[in-house]
Amino acid sequence: MKASNETATDAQPREVKVWDPLVRIGHWVIVIGVLTAYFTGDEQLGLHVWAGYVVAAAVVIRILWGFVGTRYARFSSFVRGPGAAVGYVRGLADGSAKRTLGHNPAGAVMIILLLVSLAGTTGTGMALYAVEDGAGPLAGIIAQSPEEGVAAPVSPGLTRSGDDDDDDDGPGERREHAAGGEAGDEEGGAGEWLEDWHKIFVYLTLSLAALHVIGVIVSSLAHGENLVRSMVNGRKRAE
Repeated sequence: MKASNETATDAQPREVKVWDPLVRIGHWVIVIGVLTAYFTGDEQLGLHVWAGYVVAAAVVIRILWGFVGTRYARFSSFVRGPGAAVGYVRGLADGSAKRTLGHNPAGAVMIILLLVSLAGTTGTGMALYAVEDGAGPLAGIIAQSPEEGVAAPVSPGLTRSGDDDDDDDGPGERREHAAGGEAGDEEGGAGEWLEDWHKIFVYLTLSLAALHVIGVIVSSLAHGENLVRSMVNGRKRAE
């Protein structure tokens, strides 16, 4: 009986810890934050803004952790360059792709692209918030004075066009005033430019995320393992 139990135990694939809690929690925080920000937008600006802050914080922490974190979290352990990524993708097509315990070469490139795109998304979002609403962490940096060609913070009780602000005006209405009034021409132009770039980064992030999901599915099937589950429990098959 003892020998039988040992045989059954040996037959089970041994698992090892790969993803630490910070990597896993940060991953899912970014996923939830991006989806929350996308589906709220200007209709629920407060929630949209705070979701963006959370994503920005998670991105900064992940970048720092990529230099000082655990073995498989460090960039030095998985970043290999575009050539290795192309080779891995070709290997998936012909069945010769080698499995890795950490991020595979294609996944590594995708992570770098996503971090850059998320940084651009949150950065332009905070800059837009500063220009159009005179609020957020960049308000004192970007929204300095109209003479410098950037928007000034909004004074209490006033819209950017200088008119009395109605009690019913929300962030959306204030943005319309900024774009429409003569005094808001300069800041309206800056706001439009930032809004365009914010949208570009948003849709770039969503496109990369879609490719990332496809890559996870294909790699999971190719190597016979559930990569989504490993990002939940942190464990992967040892061999």
